[in-house]
Amino acid sequence: MRHWLRSYLLLLRWSAIRLRYLLPLVLVIQSFLSVGIVIGFAFLLPSIDPATALYLSTGAPTLGLITIGMVLAPQMVAQAKTEGTFAYNQTLPVPRTAVLGADITTWLLVGAPGLLLGLLVAVLRFDLTLWVSWLVVMSAPRTAVAYAAPPAVTSMVSQLIVFVALMFSPINFPAERLPGWLQAIHVVLPFEHMARAVRDTLTTPSEGIAVLPFAVLAAWCAAGLVITLRVMTRRG
Repeated sequence: MRHWLRSYLLLLRWSAIRLRYLLPLVLVIQSFLSVGIVIGFAFLLPSIDPATALYLSTGAPTLGLITIGMVLAPQMVAQAKTEGTFAYNQTLPVPRTAVLGADITTWLLVGAPGLLLGLLVAVLRFDLTLWVSWLVVMSAPRTAVAYAAPPAVTSMVSQLIVFVALMFSPINFPAERLPGWLQAIHVVLPFEHMARAVRDTLTTPSEGIAVLPFAVLAAWCAAGLVITLRVMTRRG
């Protein structure tokens, strides 16, 4: 355990040094994205009722997490493979889980300020009162981990996925507005469950927090970790 913790801290420091010029830019982009969703999307609607305000306010951090996990992280992995950093990590005498843990922590820390700023703007813009549950500590990491695992995807695919999440996923609007076949697809995909987990833990509904979103995210998280660790430990 001591070896794992020491490896994790050293890798975390190395990631911060290696990405020191990029991380501030990512932080700015995340801040603009979260605030832009809250303010910009509101201009598209003639009036904002409490339900719509809630969806926009909690949809902003959800889309921020998707952007980190499905656009920025895969692109950085692709760059690391081009530079040889990914192959170099496979030769280090450190646990592969420590490498993955350091990467996930880096992106979560970078994304957190922008997500918090988006929530603050939402509270001020829509005069919301958030009843935050302690389960938010679980929902945010699980949401990020499900997509922070570096898959072998191209930049174009990651852009396509985030476009689908932004325009055709029930994150900023109720699932009932989608066609039936698309609602059925989102029962399996993690986007709706991701938004539901974030929304429930930030508002704590009177009927309680649903278990299904966390179960689905846990399944995606486990699958992502298994695939990622297999790729990271594969030789040649």
